[in-house]
Amino acid sequence: MSTFAASGRSIRRALRRPLAIAEAAIARRTVRLAPEPPGEREGVVTPDGAHAPAGAGITRGGGAPLRLAAVGDSLIAGSGVQTQEQTLVPRIARIVAAGTGRDVEWATHAKLGATMRRVRYRFLPEVADADVLFVCAGSNDLMARRSLDEWTDDLAAVLDDAARRGRHIVACSAGQLYRSPALMPALRSVLREWTDAQTDASAVVCAERGIPFVDVAHCDLDDGFWADDGFHPSAAGYEMAAGMVARVVLTRLENCDVRDDGLRSAVASTGRLAS
Repeated sequence: MSTFAASGRSIRRALRRPLAIAEAAIARRTVRLAPEPPGEREGVVTPDGAHAPAGAGITRGGGAPLRLAAVGDSLIAGSGVQTQEQTLVPRIARIVAAGTGRDVEWATHAKLGATMRRVRYRFLPEVADADVLFVCAGSNDLMARRSLDEWTDDLAAVLDDAARRGRHIVACSAGQLYRSPALMPALRSVLREWTDAQTDASAVVCAERGIPFVDVAHCDLDDGFWADDGFHPSAAGYEMAAGMVARVVLTRLENCDVRDDGLRSAVASTGRLAS
């Protein structure tokens, strides 16, 4: 690339930033975000897809109920759909229950507008003894223009604490705000750059801890992905995201079962040799 072309790109990027800030101010005044839907924030999903109240899980042929807890922002709280049963976490629970043959007891700890710092200090302390702990936030950190260092610090602290509260941890990127039809072009362009940087940093933090990371920030979106507010997923959008997350959860559980079976076999074999 020539020096002239590189200089032109730098100038355009410099001019775009104040325009994006102005567009963000407009968005705060004009975008009407979908509220958190009504309904219980916890429940049970059986392997055949039936919903039951919290505490109703039973031991089946596949084993005792799995405890799925989720902490995060409006993607966990479920803004964009009509009831809590239509939100992301019960959909993940349904797929995991069908895949494992076990009841899944799910619970969400989240709030519209929450940053990872709020997850760190408010929601994560509400969780204890989860089989799977799902962490999902980031969009509000981007909109609040929190620095990458602040993001990395909070995410690392959340994942380290999560490891003491859950048997398996799965983390998820921010969503695709840069594709939101409710936002204007310059703001979307800047959000794309920030989303890319945040996602790369998150992947490194997760890899350092051996935690699976689901990148929903760069996947293709299904038709009808957006809710009426143009900012959150619709029911179809949550179903798409649930499939991505549930596949990772099922793989994690399957790999653990294989390791546990191998350990039990090794212990049994050692016992036979010693006898």
